[in-house]
Amino acid sequence: MTPPRPPSGRARSLRDYSSESEKMDGTGSWDTLEWTKLDSASGSGSGSGSFSNLSCLLESERVIVEGYGVVLINTDEAGTLLVTNFRILFLSEGTRKVIPLGTIPLATIEKFNKMVLKVQSSPRQSDKNPPRRLLQVTGKDMRIIVYGFRPRTKQRRNVFDALLKCSKPERVWDLYTFACGPSKFGNTNPKERLLNEYFRLLGRSSIRASMDMIEDGSFTLFNELWRISDLNSNYNLCQTYPFAFMVPKSIRDEELLQACSFRARCRLPVITWCQPGSGAVIARSSQPLVGLMMNMRSNLDEKLVAAFCSQLPGAKGERRKLYIADARPRKNALANGAMGGGSESSSNYFQSEIVFFGIDNIHAMRESFSRVRDYLDMHGTTSSDGRSSFLRHGGWTWGGGNLSSMSASVSLLGDSGWLIHIQSVLAGAAWIAARVAMESASVLVHCSDGWDRTTQLVSLACLLLDPYYRTFAGFQALVEKDWLAFGHPFSDRVGMPNISGSGNFDLPRQSSSAGSFPSSPVRQSSGSAASQSSSSSHGHNNYSPIFMQWIDSVSQLMRMYPCAFEFSPTFLVDFMDCLLSCRFGNFLCNSEKEREQCGIADACGCLWAYLTDLRSFSATHVHCNPFYDPLKYDGPLLPPAASLAPTLWPQFHLRWACPEEAKAADIGVQCRAMTVKYSEMQKEKEAAERRVDEISFAMESLSAELLRERHLSWVARESANRATKEYAALTRAVQSLGCKINFTTSDVEDDPRSSLENNPRRRNRHGNNSDVSVSISLMSEENTSGNPIGRVCEALCPLRTREGVCRWPEVGCAHVGSQFVGLKANFDAFDRLAIYDSYFQPE
Repeated sequence: MTPPRPPSGRARSLRDYSSESEKMDGTGSWDTLEWTKLDSASGSGSGSGSFSNLSCLLESERVIVEGYGVVLINTDEAGTLLVTNFRILFLSEGTRKVIPLGTIPLATIEKFNKMVLKVQSSPRQSDKNPPRRLLQVTGKDMRIIVYGFRPRTKQRRNVFDALLKCSKPERVWDLYTFACGPSKFGNTNPKERLLNEYFRLLGRSSIRASMDMIEDGSFTLFNELWRISDLNSNYNLCQTYPFAFMVPKSIRDEELLQACSFRARCRLPVITWCQPGSGAVIARSSQPLVGLMMNMRSNLDEKLVAAFCSQLPGAKGERRKLYIADARPRKNALANGAMGGGSESSSNYFQSEIVFFGIDNIHAMRESFSRVRDYLDMHGTTSSDGRSSFLRHGGWTWGGGNLSSMSASVSLLGDSGWLIHIQSVLAGAAWIAARVAMESASVLVHCSDGWDRTTQLVSLACLLLDPYYRTFAGFQALVEKDWLAFGHPFSDRVGMPNISGSGNFDLPRQSSSAGSFPSSPVRQSSGSAASQSSSSSHGHNNYSPIFMQWIDSVSQLMRMYPCAFEFSPTFLVDFMDCLLSCRFGNFLCNSEKEREQCGIADACGCLWAYLTDLRSFSATHVHCNPFYDPLKYDGPLLPPAASLAPTLWPQFHLRWACPEEAKAADIGVQCRAMTVKYSEMQKEKEAAERRVDEISFAMESLSAELLRERHLSWVARESANRATKEYAALTRAVQSLGCKINFTTSDVEDDPRSSLENNPRRRNRHGNNSDVSVSISLMSEENTSGNPIGRVCEALCPLRTREGVCRWPEVGCAHVGSQFVGLKANFDAFDRLAIYDSYFQPE
């Protein structure tokens, strides 16, 4: 989704309106816009249905409220605002094209406020300028949107009431995903996918899980060291753990039942990843219940943890080292002792070492997220108040070019603490991966409950260690295993309704501890603003961008290793958008047990199927990383500490505040454009090669035809030579008999009644039908007397006397006549033969 560019022309900012309000005599500066003509039905809030057939509407999405002549303050664009049962749709004026910046799913809304902006004007206009009515929508995806509504209408009230009703469903079944249903993005059973990942880790990839296997309990496979336990198949052991988990083969189920009571929420240590060959594992759990004096112990818990220290390969009886990684700051772990929690003592656990990572809790992450969102809104090119951006309108807000003010504004990003938290998570995961890869050590990771910071660390470490998790299929398996199956409370952290029907939707902006950050994106300098907030509670809540922070950490690894991941940063952005929108059911509820109770897999669409369907249309889809090189990065990634300094994730953090800079930072987009161009050039090259092949084939055919013609010409010349010789021989023979021969040729085509069937004459060498006539006649006496052959004939004739007189002159020469008859018969036979019949053999 690409935010629109700020339009040029008649659409102007609020600052322009404020400066012009003193000069105008109308009802207010809002009338400087060419407002779309208001529909009478739009004021009722019932939805006129005029937009029910929009092509951009999703399946089962229906329009609830329509608002005309609404201004998107961020970019000063006028258009139509629609509230559906799934999202807020903002359509451009006239074209009805969706404006992405003003379009946000209802579940992605963190909070929304009604505000009234009083415009300062001259005394004579004080009664003519009504206050401006604004609606501010704060999103969980790093954007703050402000809509402006025309005064003296009820449109803002209708939209606000619709948001109150639709954006805060009391039950999880009231979400849009249940109205839409699975559609074509049907979901396979997530339990099967979890078991398939376990089988892969155990080296049993040839076995595929099935529902029959789950129902009869035959999935409890094992190898030399580890096994799959079905102890939690009914979620009686731990309600937030999956139905199956991996444990050491040497630990019996009875021991697991007794050991779980020593860990908070019964989240006992279990294996989340094992290294093939070496036997090193990454395990996870919650904090131990050691008590205020840190002196409580559990022999079975210590035995279970010690079982992770399997024997090193190739070593005689030597067992591997165990690191116990506590994600919390040390002081927080000690403070939890007052509530019965705490941390382990290395003296109680076999061959172990305790390490504290110092990662803050969910409340600090929520505070930091709010600060960085305000920073981006204040300093981006699409500020939510339409005027306070430090880069808009020729840079007029840069304090007159004051360098100190510029530096102070940039330093606010560091004050937010977001990048520091990202660095802490990256450093902890890199440390875990290094211990496993370099020392073949096992690591047990936990925080307080073992479902927030613990999940961040173990899943990021698995991503570094296992190349499979850096593919599309592997990333899905990793998220489903460590985040969904092991009970990250998505409903609480993302702010969705849970199965109990009480969603955590009151998500206030944090208090004045934000330092120099303003309390509202619409600055007080714009005029006096009165705000009505939809969320008035500032007390404790469980909302926190923990999963978003992990996705941000993954993007930092992709920046360091751009060729190691099959998927692109755009895939992560779309994946996060799908999660926050609640369009699919994969991330609803707080645990696997709750999702099974709600029948999520059968009732809702699958996010993974949707993303897979998007990629199926093109091999060069934006989700695919064009730089992916699996052969180069077929092992663990161990980033050095110096490379772990994070930066803002442009594709996610800057896409709303600085859209042009976000696009420019995505090298993959440019590479894909080059790939498309190369593909087009390759197709043109192939087409040219095909044309060359066709021309070459035609030339070869013509050459072969020419050779055949040359051969036929040679044969014809040879036949003509033979015919000439034969003619000369026949002529001599006939002349020797005192006769002469005449040949006449006439084309059969001159006579339309003649044909080869009716006149079987020979075909000449050019393929034309011809009629050859032969006539033989006796020579005259004068010709005969001068012919030496004739004189010989006369001398030998028995009918002549010595005096040379014929004995029977009246009868004629019977001897010559008989010879003529025979010769004529021979010529008639010869005339019926074709020249190609080779009547006369070559000499």
